[in-house]
Amino acid sequence: MAELDTMNDTIWEAVAEERSTLVELLRELPESAWDTASLCEGWRVRDVAAHLVLATRVTIVSLLVNLIRARGNTDRLIHDTAVRHADRTPTAALLAELRATIDSRAIPVGTTPIDRLMDLLVHGQDIAVPLGIDRVMPSTPARLALDRVWTMGAPFHAQDRLVGYALTATDTAWAAGNGTPITGTAAALLMIVTGRRSPAERADGNSD
Repeated sequence: MAELDTMNDTIWEAVAEERSTLVELLRELPESAWDTASLCEGWRVRDVAAHLVLATRVTIVSLLVNLIRARGNTDRLIHDTAVRHADRTPTAALLAELRATIDSRAIPVGTTPIDRLMDLLVHGQDIAVPLGIDRVMPSTPARLALDRVWTMGAPFHAQDRLVGYALTATDTAWAAGNGTPITGTAAALLMIVTGRRSPAERADGNSD
């Protein structure tokens, strides 16, 4: 139990660090950049920020109401609630809301602390990459997120999508799958297993 508590504390510390550095990144953006299309199809930068805020506010009641509103489609629920919040919240207020989440340890029902870490790592890249910003992803949190994505099934279905590939991290002890080798940093592999990059594009940035 003590070991689990220690691990969770480590994860939450990483979550707080990711939130803090993301706030600093967003704080420097001009207003126009908040409407840039993110790596998530159909999501602007401000929508991604709104999603990260709302992830700390989910209740059973709000979940059920929004699920009905989305006609039972969880992907639509996540997207639409983020867009609605982003549209009605001025940029400065949205940034302040994200800053207020830095030390939050709230998790939506059915998720874990590592889901919050994975969400932040990936969505941080969803924001940074289209803006041409180099956002460093620490290898240890990336490895933890890789483990989670590889074993969680929905929504990424990584093992099904990457059948026939053997993934190996070059900066930490992580490997999974069998077949055509794909090597790269844990951060690069995380972008592949979450569908942000194609497995046909090697994690080192070159094409097969």
